Amino acid sequence: MYYNHTIHPELLRMERRRLRLIRLFVLSGLILAGIFLLEFYLDIWVLTLALAIPIGLFLFYLAYRIQRFRNTFKPNVINLVLDFIDDGVNYDVNYPLEYDPKGFIDRQRFLASQIFATPAESYHGEDFITGKVGNLEFEMCELFVSETSPVKNGLQQLFKGVFMHATFPEEAKGRIIIWPKRYRHRHFRAIRDFTWMGGVDVSEEILNPEFQEAYLVYATNRTHVIGILSEPMQQAIVDFRKATGKEIYMSFINREIYAAVTEDKDLLEPHILRSNLSFELIREFFSDIHMLLEIAEDFDRTH
Repeated sequence: MYYNHTIHPELLRMERRRLRLIRLFVLSGLILAGIFLLEFYLDIWVLTLALAIPIGLFLFYLAYRIQRFRNTFKPNVINLVLDFIDDGVNYDVNYPLEYDPKGFIDRQRFLASQIFATPAESYHGEDFITGKVGNLEFEMCELFVSETSPVKNGLQQLFKGVFMHATFPEEAKGRIIIWPKRYRHRHFRAIRDFTWMGGVDVSEEILNPEFQEAYLVYATNRTHVIGILSEPMQQAIVDFRKATGKEIYMSFINREIYAAVTEDKDLLEPHILRSNLSFELIREFFSDIHMLLEIAEDFDRTH
């Protein structure tokens, strides 16, 4: 209902802008083709040189129009999605969700999660969101992290997706990290480093067989695993994984909570040559954010 009444009208408005862009491209293509044919027919070098600068400037203008459309589409839609989330009962009206399209969580905070052991030679992000759910203040963004490949020249992707950090308002002790089993080989160093710091495999404490099959769970001594990783949270993660095919990473480092969802493509990046009127496009972005916030909500509720 919210999509139909609020988001869809905005998508229609942006769709009209996209169609105007397409018409401009078609008209521009016909004009440029006519100019090139005229130059070829006349074969006047001075005329060709004289037209090169205005044609170059016009192509630059077309690229600018495309970029402006992209830069406008995503913030408009994300702000509407955040307005919907912000109306939830667990969100503080005095601490509204805020969005910065160019901001992102810094590298030190990402590495402090201890989920990833990497120099992260390439690290950048976008779509920075901050807010408060229950008693937990959180920040999240899209991140694109790569490191030097050990087997070939160049960089290899380590993580691409949505990353969240939340802070519990009271002192808490214990550390627990969850890695997807199918990516175990990518995170050998992180698992080894956590083991050296006292982490041990505590998968036998996980009561959900599907979660136990899909994830590695390591924790330090005297960490109450089920007290942190509740059974409803385990089931929610399993259901999300089955529904989307995406993986979730998590770590609880004393009072700091970290969670990440893998994502193969850039979320909510608009199409130029085809329509963006898609409920699925919006729902996928909402689902990724909502899953991470559910983790924070569950932790706040059970603690």
